Amino acid sequence: MRTLLFAAACGLTLAGCQAKIEVPDAPNGTCFLVAPQQDGTVNFTAMPDLQPNMENCAARLEENRVRWLRMGGTRREVIGYYGSQYLFVDSAGVSLSRHLDGGRFIALRRTHDGRLAIPGAFAQEPAAPETGGG
Repeated sequence: MRTLLFAAACGLTLAGCQAKIEVPDAPNGTCFLVAPQQDGTVNFTAMPDLQPNMENCAARLEENRVRWLRMGGTRREVIGYYGSQYLFVDSAGVSLSRHLDGGRFIALRRTHDGRLAIPGAFAQEPAAPETGGG
């Protein structure tokens, strides 16, 4: 029990040492393109138009991702920021996190025709039954 408490205390101490990323002040609805730098800093670039919701911001980030790929870019993931959430857009869909390096959860996934949709919005293949080994 002591070891578990000690490990938890160490984890909280180390988490407190991480530098807080300052997000620029902007009006509600601002969608940012986020670019982590080699030196540990983060650049935030505001998209030109205000977005009414996270889904629209994700669509704008997807436009950027596709444009970069068509221009021969190697970046497979685009990171954005909208309404206190980081958005991670890649070929599988959109994931969200409160922190740039924190755990992510699925917000939108691609349908069979490539559109973004909430995960429960389209039919999924049932899992294959497991075979018992005995």
